[in-house]
Amino acid sequence: MIKDAPFIDDWTDGDYQTLISCLKNTAVTGGLVHAAFVDGALKGFVSVEAGLFGGEHRYLDLSSIHVSEELRGSGIGSALFNAARTWARANGAKKLYISAHSAVETQAFYRGLGCVDAAVCDKRHIEAEPFDCQLEYEL
Repeated sequence: MIKDAPFIDDWTDGDYQTLISCLKNTAVTGGLVHAAFVDGALKGFVSVEAGLFGGEHRYLDLSSIHVSEELRGSGIGSALFNAARTWARANGAKKLYISAHSAVETQAFYRGLGCVDAAVCDKRHIEAEPFDCQLEYEL
């Protein structure tokens, strides 16, 4: 069901500091942090956490992907996703796990890449973001 619930991307300095801390932790613990720059400015990033989960599904968690609003639809998001899936496959995953924002545009992005509903939903993700859609991408 689609409901009109506008999402405002209104990040505080504290929100940015938390994100930076999380991305640093991902890199230090052996995960992937991959960035996209345009004219020397950061315009997108993707992160994948180290550590397989989900038993036989062998998931790795695509913990974040973001592209600056003015460049959405330019192919940067797809390129970042491709970097994530290449890294995940090389690190033993069978699937990427994605706890995706429920926005129509976000869902269209992931579904357009071939993501489907997750075969096994991760309780930690559901508890943290109960309105997210739990997806997976087979590698």
